[in-house]
Amino acid sequence: MRNILFSGNIKVFDGILTCMLSIFMRTRSDEPYRFYIFTMDVSHLRADFVPVSDEQITFLDDVAKSYNKANEVIKIDVTDLYMSEFSGCPNEGAYCSPYTLLRLFADKIPQIPDKLLYLDADILFNREPELLYDIDVTGFEYAAARDHYGKYLLNPNYINAGVLLLNMKQIKQTGLFEKARTLIRTKKLLFADQDAIYKSTTRKKMLPQRFNDQKFLHDHTIVRHFSKRLFWLPYPHTANIKQWNVSAVHRIFKYDRFDDILFEYIYLKKKYAECGSLE
Repeated sequence: MRNILFSGNIKVFDGILTCMLSIFMRTRSDEPYRFYIFTMDVSHLRADFVPVSDEQITFLDDVAKSYNKANEVIKIDVTDLYMSEFSGCPNEGAYCSPYTLLRLFADKIPQIPDKLLYLDADILFNREPELLYDIDVTGFEYAAARDHYGKYLLNPNYINAGVLLLNMKQIKQTGLFEKARTLIRTKKLLFADQDAIYKSTTRKKMLPQRFNDQKFLHDHTIVRHFSKRLFWLPYPHTANIKQWNVSAVHRIFKYDRFDDILFEYIYLKKKYAECGSLE
């Protein structure tokens, strides 16, 4: 069983669906996948900060099982953990949302396995996910690739926390997430969870950029991360184009490599909108 972790609110549905589809449609392995989704209700902060719905989970689980009956999607509500650890902390207004902090609870959930791949929802696999998942992280807390901009602006080995191959046994031994949570509670950080993980790391395995490419798509790219990026033309500006913005992916990036995934996403999203079921 390969284990994947996502986190977010009700609005991550499109990202999780497309990312899951990319896993199913790019893998060459018959090994099943278990997807954990950390979510919470902090609607007191913003109206749409509500958990991934049970209806969404059921649909995602149905999609997963249509590829392999042993696949499963599991929702874990961590509202109580968040409220006890981070409510009112200096990083509650994080650069993305407080949901970016939820991965830091992975060591406190008993059912989480020793090896876990955390993925942001704005990710598609271009090649087989097992090329990433099967990397040996023995003796390391995690494996990660460099942050595209941070490696120039902050530190050559500054990591992007959107793709983390986690060795949970090692993390519990070193207290990585415990130290990171302490930083989140006590110090305002520019990039919140990402800075907290980076500053709390004892030993990490650095991966080539193809395992988390935040700007380009090459034949050797394994993970294309659709994070916010800088465009120089027609004038310097940033844009946050996600993979479920299908027309923008074609018009601006001119990608057709993900068309099989995105066309299936459009079909499934229509099914979900019509009846919330694959039946």
